Amino acid sequence: MIRQSQQYIIRPVHRAELPKLQRIERAAGQLFANTAQAWIDGDEGMPLASFVHWLNNGKIWVVVDEADEPVGFAVARELDRNAYLHELDVDPQHGRQGLGARLIDVVAEWARENDYPAVTLATCVDIPWNAPYYTRLGFRILHEEELGPGLQEVRAHEIEAGWPPAERVCMIRLIG
Repeated sequence: MIRQSQQYIIRPVHRAELPKLQRIERAAGQLFANTAQAWIDGDEGMPLASFVHWLNNGKIWVVVDEADEPVGFAVARELDRNAYLHELDVDPQHGRQGLGARLIDVVAEWARENDYPAVTLATCVDIPWNAPYYTRLGFRILHEEELGPGLQEVRAHEIEAGWPPAERVCMIRLIG
């Protein structure tokens, strides 16, 4: 599956591109510099082994520019019988062009093709390009009692990693 928009194409990632995703993740992390999550700016992000794991045990799509260089990516996997958006990053130099929304649409299409009823994710509640952004794209915040065991585990890992629970939410977008 390949999607095209202006000079950008969305396609499955090539194994040789995985190190470039780390660079994109670090660049996207710089957007957090002046937020309550400023620690994300400068964080190394996922190790290469994690990207290899997601390539082998999930799905990774990249947005590439006209030179076929990755400028954004989405990582998804199954969780609680839904598609779970594990990571979404776009290099800020290519931001505000709808690339994140297009990546989410590709994840939703993958979910539909695999008979998952929804796409879920965990994100920051107050960061404009997190929960408010996902709300504009049709996601809604899940109440704690709506979380399946997989999302409960995600929440537990986030708390263990130091995220204050009040700063994070899980969200869902039904596939229709």
